[in-house]
Amino acid sequence: MPEPSAAQPLKGLVAVELGTSVAAPTGSMILAELGAEVFKIEPPKGDDARHWGPPFHNGDGMNFVALNRNKRSVTVDYNDAGQRETLRRFIIERADFVIQNLRAGVVEKFGLDSETLTKAKPSLIYCNLAAFGRKGPRADKPGYDPLMQAFGGIMSITGHDGDAPVRVGPAIIDKGSAMWLVIGALSALHRRNLTGEGCIIDGSLYETALHWMAVPTAQYLASKKVPRRMGSENIALAPYGGFQASDGWLVLAVGNEGHFARLAVALKHPEWASDPRFLTNADRVNNRPAIKALVSEAIKGNTRAHWQAVLDEAGVPCAPVLSIDEAIADPQSKSLGMLQDAPDGGLSLMGLPISFNGERPPLRTSAPKLGEANETVLGKRK
Repeated sequence: MPEPSAAQPLKGLVAVELGTSVAAPTGSMILAELGAEVFKIEPPKGDDARHWGPPFHNGDGMNFVALNRNKRSVTVDYNDAGQRETLRRFIIERADFVIQNLRAGVVEKFGLDSETLTKAKPSLIYCNLAAFGRKGPRADKPGYDPLMQAFGGIMSITGHDGDAPVRVGPAIIDKGSAMWLVIGALSALHRRNLTGEGCIIDGSLYETALHWMAVPTAQYLASKKVPRRMGSENIALAPYGGFQASDGWLVLAVGNEGHFARLAVALKHPEWASDPRFLTNADRVNNRPAIKALVSEAIKGNTRAHWQAVLDEAGVPCAPVLSIDEAIADPQSKSLGMLQDAPDGGLSLMGLPISFNGERPPLRTSAPKLGEANETVLGKRK
């Protein structure tokens, strides 16, 4: 096995992705970013995400381009017994990890399921990512990120009271589920290094959605009050959320009494800190409309940049609401080097949000062309 670098600690390990769309591809992409050699198994027509667009880059949709970097593509017709057997042998001979999120019953139908493959290769770490989980009345149902935001309760607290349901924009359920699966896979790898034994790991979009609701669930169980939509505000803190400046929105996160006292001085209303309605966070939460109105009136008279400078100087947590172009152009983003240039001339893409000894895992290759690694896995076809 080649010597791994700090920023590619999984170099020398092999992962096979039996995946589609966002969740499993994100999980295998994380392994690829960390140095593993990842073989993405696609149907002959390609991953569904290749066709999601516009926009497209080199014929592929941006979901695919963004989430399949540093991988190699192999096309397999699962109905072809010979191709299935060759893939099965490749997994048994070479794979350390399998990550799959195909619809319920598919991998079992073709003999590529976790029980079959770990029996043939006990050291294999096999990760199942389902929609609703391994058991229960909805275990065989399909699922996508917005459906889980709805079913798991996230949409019930997202947006503004009285408005239509709204989802969190980024695919937080898909990508969160992928992260949990990778945490499981790396934990199982540590155990395998000690015992030689692999593991079957199960996760689901629905379980991730429920987990993201851990705090609202605890609040409900303690109060018996069903949380409601509050926009950018926080049920347990005030003032907290978006306030409109003269040129856009500014978000405040006043988390303690010191923050509030400094906010009051910065907004030239030091008397707020001694107002009986606002003495403690609980007081401010109970008098939310009053403090919100006062802060809104003060903020609206100047720009986001003005208030960010004033509040940063005062030590009050705040941030302007930036558009994508503003966010990636911000000096902080540029300093961190999160947007990485492709060495093969492809699109610049967002990197993994961790570094090792100061080095971020690199963008080695852009998303693969369909079937480019067929010969490596399936051999030469007649």
